[in-house]
Amino acid sequence: MRRDPRIFPTFDDGPHPLWTPKILSELRRADAKATFFAVAPLALRYPEITRRIMDDGHEIAFHCTRHIRHTEMTEEEVEEDVETGLRSLRKVGASPRMWRPPWGMLAPWSERVADDFGLEISLWDSDTRDWRGDSAEAMLGAVAPSLSAGDTVLMHDGLGPGATRDGCEETVRLVAPLAARMRDIGCEPDSLAVKEHRGARA
Repeated sequence: MRRDPRIFPTFDDGPHPLWTPKILSELRRADAKATFFAVAPLALRYPEITRRIMDDGHEIAFHCTRHIRHTEMTEEEVEEDVETGLRSLRKVGASPRMWRPPWGMLAPWSERVADDFGLEISLWDSDTRDWRGDSAEAMLGAVAPSLSAGDTVLMHDGLGPGATRDGCEETVRLVAPLAARMRDIGCEPDSLAVKEHRGARA
């Protein structure tokens, strides 16, 4: 079966008042689309940035209200986290269909919670590990050889728990060469909304 000739850049842990606008500017220059897995309280705190993400043609997806592993919460706590987060995101005009749980960690009931809220869980195929503070060149060198059509790439536009870097400057620098690499292998950088609408899972 022919695979989707697209690759899906994604960003977690934002929006951030400094780094998200920089990443959006780089995406615009690269004529690339992406999906932003938003932390709901940050989306409420920076509504103008959240709206800019959507106005620029990118997708807002749901990350969390509290950045805690599902394995460290009860099912009821996660249900409350999702309900609160989706309500917050709707206040800024977003209606997420995709959900990436914190740390990509799932509990036995995570899929059931997703189904209850009409969400599709989306993890990733390629991890830049940008939270470590590696250079853009090092991150590109690490992920480029294995990139292939249909892949989802994990990056961060915010400084979430566990980050060992002071800022997202290297992620900003990574956007253009990563988009170029995707096109070198015949793929367009796009949002997961395209993949979702074709009935595929990420």
